[in-house]
Amino acid sequence: MDGFQRRREMKKADILQAALHLFMEYGVQKVSIKEIASKADVSQVTIYNYFVSKDILIDEVINYYIDLELANFEQLIKSNDTFPQKIKAVIFNKSQTAKQINDNFYQKIMEIYSRKDSYIQDVYSKKAVPMMMDFFEEGKRQGYIDQNISNEALFVYLQIFQEAFQRKEVFQQILPITEDITKLVFYGIVGNNG
Repeated sequence: MDGFQRRREMKKADILQAALHLFMEYGVQKVSIKEIASKADVSQVTIYNYFVSKDILIDEVINYYIDLELANFEQLIKSNDTFPQKIKAVIFNKSQTAKQINDNFYQKIMEIYSRKDSYIQDVYSKKAVPMMMDFFEEGKRQGYIDQNISNEALFVYLQIFQEAFQRKEVFQQILPITEDITKLVFYGIVGNNG
């Protein structure tokens, strides 16, 4: 990649980071292109040169955010922490994100997630689910997940959550109880003392 292309990609990343920061704090509706341009230290025209419209920028920011979250999850599950430490970290991270994310931005993400052909769906099915299955295998090897539970059952378990979260009447209620839902995914109703 030549210097011009590298600078162009860095400027695009600056715009995405600025927009993500503002969307996390204020939501997508209350943030203007002018505010994003100011935070990214670029002109509004530059933003439109990269993204054409605010809707396209929103979609790109969400994709960027999903990629960041996936990279964080991958780093966590590949760490040298024990399986229980990793689960606690996932729960803590989800809880922290739920406290930091603006409800309007969260609802926009979930609205896109509910579409069958979205980038989020693609990442979930091709990357996140295989990572989760590997994570569950690690739990089995270390004796934290019952060896008798088949991978097919674990996969269906993940699908149940995925399909529920895609329903508007469900995802509109999830944000305040994210930590509880994440605990249910990993510990079930018995909890981690069962």
